[in-house]
Amino acid sequence: MEYPFQVQGMTCGHCEAAVTRAVQRLDPQALVTIDRAQQKVVVVSEQPRERLAHAISEEGYKVSHA
Repeated sequence: MEYPFQVQGMTCGHCEAAVTRAVQRLDPQALVTIDRAQQKVVVVSEQPRERLAHAISEEGYKVSHA
């Protein structure tokens, strides 16, 4: 499944890496695409949307459905 998220608070490459790591800890096979300027993250994963959102929010970012 492909899940788009709005993720507020990503300001640098370190933020992008933190979001990617958080998702891939939950699902190592997940594909993560980040557009920092648009504050958009697209995750391709078999994990449920809510678990992915929770993993990102645990890193300190505000997450909503895009």
